[in-house]
Amino acid sequence: MPNANRTLRLRGGHGWWMVPAMRQLLLATCVLALGSSAASHAGIDPATFDPAVKPQDDFFRFVNGGWLKTAVIPPEQATWGAFIELRERNNKILRDICERAAANGGNGTPIERMVGDFYASGMDEAAINAAGIAPLQAEFEHIAAIQSPADVLMGMAFLHSRGVGAGFGFGSGPDAQDSTTEVAELGQGGICLPGGGGRGADRDYYLNPDAKFAAIRGKYLTHVAKMLELAGDPPDAAASGAQAVLKVETALAKGWLSRVECRNPQLNFHKVKVADLPATTGDLDWPGYFHARGTPAFTELNLGQPEFFKVFATALKTESVGDWKTYLRWHLIHGAAPLLSEPIATENFRFFAATLSGVKEQKPRWQRVVAMTDGSLPEALGQLYVAQHFPPQAKVRVLKLVADLQEALRARIQQLEWMDAPTRAKALAKLEAFDVKMGYPDKWRDYSSVTIDRGPLVLNAQRLAAFEIRRELAKIGKPVDKSEWQISAATVNAYYSPQINGITFPAGILQPPFFDPQADDALNYGGIGSVIGHEMTHGFDDSGRQFDAQGNLKDWWTPDCAARFKQRSAAIVKQFSAYTSADAPVNGELTQGENIADLGGLKIAYAALQTALTGKPRDLIDGFTPEQRFFLSYASLWRGMTRPEEERKRLNTDPHSPAEWRVRGPLSNLDEFARAFNVPDDAPMRRPAAERVAIW
Repeated sequence: MPNANRTLRLRGGHGWWMVPAMRQLLLATCVLALGSSAASHAGIDPATFDPAVKPQDDFFRFVNGGWLKTAVIPPEQATWGAFIELRERNNKILRDICERAAANGGNGTPIERMVGDFYASGMDEAAINAAGIAPLQAEFEHIAAIQSPADVLMGMAFLHSRGVGAGFGFGSGPDAQDSTTEVAELGQGGICLPGGGGRGADRDYYLNPDAKFAAIRGKYLTHVAKMLELAGDPPDAAASGAQAVLKVETALAKGWLSRVECRNPQLNFHKVKVADLPATTGDLDWPGYFHARGTPAFTELNLGQPEFFKVFATALKTESVGDWKTYLRWHLIHGAAPLLSEPIATENFRFFAATLSGVKEQKPRWQRVVAMTDGSLPEALGQLYVAQHFPPQAKVRVLKLVADLQEALRARIQQLEWMDAPTRAKALAKLEAFDVKMGYPDKWRDYSSVTIDRGPLVLNAQRLAAFEIRRELAKIGKPVDKSEWQISAATVNAYYSPQINGITFPAGILQPPFFDPQADDALNYGGIGSVIGHEMTHGFDDSGRQFDAQGNLKDWWTPDCAARFKQRSAAIVKQFSAYTSADAPVNGELTQGENIADLGGLKIAYAALQTALTGKPRDLIDGFTPEQRFFLSYASLWRGMTRPEEERKRLNTDPHSPAEWRVRGPLSNLDEFARAFNVPDDAPMRRPAAERVAIW
């Protein structure tokens, strides 16, 4: 896994249809971890409350307990709630756009024709089933011709150029020491458990001897064997092939950094000269690999995780060429599985969704194809979405919210008792340099060089993946384009990038329950305001704080001030490590950055609300004060439920805390919350004074 706290763009991770959107999975931080339910307009709905629970005892259940008693997770979902409901509403809008574009045939604009043809190729289930595995024949033949370890590396280059994740990741990203320039990057990769690859992978699923991990490994063997059978292998060969795949992936997993280590940017940036790579990886032909990938000339790169590449180089020579060929065939099949015939797509669902996440039914084809279209053509479908569903006045009001929160964070930094003057000046400079992207890009991506037709879906996805990969690699050595977006405008999410030092809020999230231009300030500041504050605070969390105002990995803290920050961040680690979910502990180290961002985001959003309310009437609405409505709005965002299998997986892999603790955890530290709801000092929603955490 590349460092999830940098905007790395490593290629060779998820399925081909996700490669053009891969960067969204590798961004600094995203607010989303779990969904919750809400109406299609912002507002306080007492029907979701549980009147038997006092807000002083459990604010999460006070706000959401009524809903929790009756809500049911749909059979095709692993979680259910506001994020997911909003995504589903968005998906219906995107479906309408895609179907109208497909129905127009060649009569629409070039963008409409491209979206329509891609969607139509995905919806032609009969043709996809008839083709079976045949569209991958050229790649199978290339793998079959491999005869040596050197050929294996070149085979990876061939597959990487098509978006197939195998062995490791290679791409481009801002230089951590000079954020104005794009640099080539190598990063750990090549394993699939538990999430299918890329950011979803985790070494513990291969190396942890605990019975629950061993059981998953056993089921993974069964899955890989079945997939190889569906690709044409006899049962005995498929079973032995699955053993070979697990053997190679386990060897690679031994070199992976842990989830917590991946959050530390210092452990994930090692700039080296290409000529010096042999000191780490022996005689591997990296110049040959880079040439095969068609990169511009370069002499330096970021070797993200040197220990992983030592392990990779050893495995390349110690594991048999036959096992590596089987491994490459598996990654080819696995990466393309959602795009192939229904038996293959169904088996892929059975393991990665049903077994690992407890999902009961596969999503309807139209939902899957809409997601593929958005993943492969994010700035084509996003352009059509924004034109029809994002009013300009929404952007204006949200930008006002951003300005208010920046001012609140500025005031907070100026008042921090633990921050000394030199560090304070640098922190304020970083805040002043924040880049804000709102709604949609100013310039849309040009896909005109890509051929999209109504032929095999997998070939359309492959061509788009190759286009995106070439576009990324062409950046090496060039200036960083800070205006570029990393996610679709229709995405229900947001992110902060430490190397851009900026926040991005797509149009998809700028709607109820997060934001409603018709709602009162309290609801909007508690909703989208807390999310904006969350993303801003990521610039100053345990990882983001290591980057300066220009996005360079640079220590701008005095030693004493850094020590005071670490003392406070250690307290939040301790707080969340004491929580449990699904009968397992929360990982306070893994979730540290998100917990800091939740707490800081609430703090500054509340302060911004107080400024916004200046001179305005503070009447009760729905029986609640503005301050109460602020916290009710925040807690309602996290109204949701998760299947036990998915929850256990997230506790191992997700840097976000479970939804319940994203409400109870930060609010129990806030004096503002205690005042709003008259929470006594000895109540469960009020941490002891000596244990309350206040950072930003």
